[in-house]
Amino acid sequence: MQVFKEKELLKQSLSINKLAGNTIGLVPTMGALHEGHLYLVKEALKSCDQVVVSIFVNPTQFDNPEDLEKYPRNLEKDINLLQNISEEIIVFTPNANELYGDLIISEHFDFDGLDIVMEGKHRTGHFDGVGTVVKLLFEAVEPNKAFFGEKDYQQLQIIRKLTEIENIPVEIVGCPILREESGLARSSRNERLNDLQREKAAFIFETLKETKTLFGTKSANYINDWVEQQFRNYPFLELEYFEISDAKTLKKLTEKREGETYRAFIAAYAGDIRLIDNLALNN
Repeated sequence: MQVFKEKELLKQSLSINKLAGNTIGLVPTMGALHEGHLYLVKEALKSCDQVVVSIFVNPTQFDNPEDLEKYPRNLEKDINLLQNISEEIIVFTPNANELYGDLIISEHFDFDGLDIVMEGKHRTGHFDGVGTVVKLLFEAVEPNKAFFGEKDYQQLQIIRKLTEIENIPVEIVGCPILREESGLARSSRNERLNDLQREKAAFIFETLKETKTLFGTKSANYINDWVEQQFRNYPFLELEYFEISDAKTLKKLTEKREGETYRAFIAAYAGDIRLIDNLALNN
């Protein structure tokens, strides 16, 4: 397995694949790899000749310095997990200066409103940071395809928008959410949960499933009130937001329209650990 910390050495290695006309896939991660990440890697291996997995904890997408500091990091474990899948994977693990240069700041993007709702509303500057690092990774790797999980569905839509506004020739592949046996969406942050928190956090997915049932007969306002009441009565989690939104535009649902697809989104805290999840409601 090849592990690169420098962009130029990575580019030199990939140039052989590009000259041979090979399809290059990129799986961007912040490390602390779990089964969800590994699923993305396996999907990339199915449709690409060469797969690059980036491991980089991006400082510009954290609005909370403490969250950045506590974000789990274990590069040796991550590399071992990837090696168990395939020795042919290339790992790219730059430091911040290697990727950004001397000035580690976010570029500003016009995401046409996708970035000002839900996560963007509660995490100032988050999606400018995401857009900046993904653009830098695309420039370093020049992939044909890039793979992202639907757990961060808003991020997925924003990255699709990024490729459109920046004219980046890469196919964005969205992959389904992988869940623990309890239904809790797999996330690197789950490693910070204690046993009780992990058990009780399954309530998020249980609520989303009930939301999908209610969506068939109830209004968005009724469901919003119902979800808020469920969390008020549940002492183990604190609800940050719940929204039903158009799956494409992410605009908050006011009135259902025939032929449109919708998703329900939740962010909640288990102690100081922030968890997000979402579920398609009518597809």
